[in-house]
Amino acid sequence: MKLHHLRDVIAVAEAGSLRAASRKSGLSQSTMTKSIQYLEKEIGAPIFERQQRGTVLTPLGALFVQRARVATGELSRAREEIQQHLGGGDGRVVACLSTVPHMALLPEVLPQFLERYPRVQLSVVEGLGFSAAETAMRDGEIDFYIGLGPSHSLPGEFVLEKLFDNERCVVCRKGHPQAEATSLKALMDDRWSMSSPAFDDEEFAALFQRHGLPVPASRTFGGSILGQIVFVLHADILAIVPRQWLAFAPLQGWIQEVPIKEKIGAPAIVMVRRASLPLTPAAEYFCDLVRRASRHMPEQLTTMPALETRVG
Repeated sequence: MKLHHLRDVIAVAEAGSLRAASRKSGLSQSTMTKSIQYLEKEIGAPIFERQQRGTVLTPLGALFVQRARVATGELSRAREEIQQHLGGGDGRVVACLSTVPHMALLPEVLPQFLERYPRVQLSVVEGLGFSAAETAMRDGEIDFYIGLGPSHSLPGEFVLEKLFDNERCVVCRKGHPQAEATSLKALMDDRWSMSSPAFDDEEFAALFQRHGLPVPASRTFGGSILGQIVFVLHADILAIVPRQWLAFAPLQGWIQEVPIKEKIGAPAIVMVRRASLPLTPAAEYFCDLVRRASRHMPEQLTTMPALETRVG
């Protein structure tokens, strides 16, 4: 079983037909057919079946191609790792970040990373929780996840590293009628926006119930962080968000904290990576920069409310 056999099978699976895969790869159909036949003989099971709509993976073929993608991806990363150790700067890093790392860590990390590895292709995927990255990390498509700590125990194939504890606060647009409210009780009749699962409906209800208050009936789901920002900026809508929103430069002067007396907890921010495989030097450097930036977060959390009170 050779690397080009795996690449040919993956190409056919992605293209949906031998003809399309041949045209895209520049290889003859007969060459790709030989690769498929060789691998089918090697594993003792059919990989594809021909249907009217094209070449379709069999159930066993789908399992094989999934593993083939991981294998070819790791071989590619091995080449990148060696080149980076030798002083080359090529390769790629794929990170999945939740909202807090995007707002509070990436602005500090990005310039330093690009200065050190200007030719590395950096891809940052947004994910509200680890579940958004888990499958892709398992398949080798994402190098690491930085964001909200998962609510469940992780399988042994992953390693979790806590970066810092976090807090949430209530925010509104500048000039909101409830901008000076001092308790959750005063906000029960207002409209709220949430972005599940960062702060889902069940957790929202538990917050009010914990303080002996009825759950506000008027709730809107933004569906994304961008949607939630639009709701807060352009309507009299409140949101419970990570405190880092207050220090995020594009939002300063537009939102402010509602100074309620109740404290609102938040999941810790963590880093998750695969246990069995090392990161490339470029990916490891990115993670080191994140660790350094994270060390400043506890003291920054204590200064954010004062900063936004002045804005309001």
